[in-house]
Amino acid sequence: MKPLLSETTESVRLLTLNRPEKRNALNDELVAALKDALRSADADESVRAVVIRGAGKDFCSGADLSSIQKIATASFEENVEDARSLGELFELIRKVKIPVIAAVHGRALAGGCGLATACDIVLAAETARFGYPEVKIGFVPAMVTAILRRNLGEKKSFELLTQGFEYSAAEGLALGLANRVFADETFETDVLEYAAVYSKVSRSAVELTKSLLYSIDGQTFEDALESGAQINARARMTDDCKAGIARFLEK
Repeated sequence: MKPLLSETTESVRLLTLNRPEKRNALNDELVAALKDALRSADADESVRAVVIRGAGKDFCSGADLSSIQKIATASFEENVEDARSLGELFELIRKVKIPVIAAVHGRALAGGCGLATACDIVLAAETARFGYPEVKIGFVPAMVTAILRRNLGEKKSFELLTQGFEYSAAEGLALGLANRVFADETFETDVLEYAAVYSKVSRSAVELTKSLLYSIDGQTFEDALESGAQINARARMTDDCKAGIARFLEK
């Protein structure tokens, strides 16, 4: 059975974590498949957005048991390389030009919660649960910290990472860790309708906006404004912008 399923509907690439018997736990094969699928979607001009979702009852439970067992016996250098592999996936999600959307139902825990948080947008079913329980087994949710800290302030990030409790979809929405919460009964349809919006707007404008949004991390206010000026000029040179201006002037 393939660890990852891929299909396209209405210009949206749907990537389904396909290890339901393992609650879609992440292992080397699944992480590698996700990287390949993201690169493939990004290279396809007909694809306007990617949705990552889970098969079965949960989105993703984090690291696979075999991966956890490997951690216990691996050397320091081997553990560094293993952690970097997951970090490369999180980084790739940001580097992919088109929006990457997490569609979370059931539980998104540990690395699974990190995967959702790494996405550009998080859509949650109303009964979805999130959390970073790693500290309960002496582990550190280190790879997600760089992303979580960019979404939350220090105090709330510290609490979530060091207490290990689960939080609800509604709490995630209030914290800014979820963009929308949809009813369980209509979740799949609502996700597709949300993602399909990207087929109706300019792909180049969305790509440039994503690039700008993440490139200004750590920049001074003045440098961020200059980055904005550069992106603005690039946007004005695109075919999408020129066509949009022409349509506007015809009204």
